[in-house]
Amino acid sequence: MDKQDMFSRMERLEKELGVVFADFGAIKTKLVELIEENQRLMIENQQLRKLLKRDEAFAPERSALVLETAMSKEGAASAGAAAGTKTATVPSGEGYDNLARLYYEGFHICNIHYGHLRTEGDCLFCIQFLNK
Repeated sequence: MDKQDMFSRMERLEKELGVVFADFGAIKTKLVELIEENQRLMIENQQLRKLLKRDEAFAPERSALVLETAMSKEGAASAGAAAGTKTATVPSGEGYDNLARLYYEGFHICNIHYGHLRTEGDCLFCIQFLNK
């Protein structure tokens, strides 16, 4: 084996190692993304389990509260209509109740973060949407 042939083999090996290192880097980046997503999903899963346990314990009280709130809003709207005054339309019905239920289960219902888990308490956008 002459020097020129040995040198060309070394260059080829160096290029192949560069490709292998690039592949390792890509795999490492993907692994970090997957670990972060897994951690986020584990936290979300724990929070959902807590909400589910809390719902099972307090379901009758909360459903009565949602029903009472909806009935008081409907009553105010019908009283205003009976008096002949113009009132803003009060959202009611199954869709509104479902959004209220989603919010109280810990999810955003605002157009900014719709469907994401609320991790930092109440969202002013969601509350404003519920109060419309």
